[in-house]
Amino acid sequence: MDTTYYDHGAPAERWERARMFFDAKDYAAAARVLGKLVEEVPEQTGPRLLLARAYYHSAQLRRAESELRIVIERDPVEHYARLMLGRTLQRQGRDDEAEPHLRVASALAGDFEQL
Repeated sequence: MDTTYYDHGAPAERWERARMFFDAKDYAAAARVLGKLVEEVPEQTGPRLLLARAYYHSAQLRRAESELRIVIERDPVEHYARLMLGRTLQRQGRDDEAEPHLRVASALAGDFEQL
């Protein structure tokens, strides 16, 4: 498969392209663009989170889980990554593993009533 279109351009251009694919609900294409982008800028949270979301929405749950764990390892208080990891684990039927992440996400978001 020719991936020239997905890899073409500066990182900022590819970021915009990935967002366009994501917004159009073409999650597989968004993941294709974002995968290469994350390899180039692994320290940036935004592309990795969007990649995890693209994986989640395209039912690539193990891949989503892997990316989210990397984000949380680097930034334990990234509440959206915690929420997404909890939901990803729930979709895999791993409710016991999901619960602590969902509780931390609620606390970090200031939603103390659900605790």
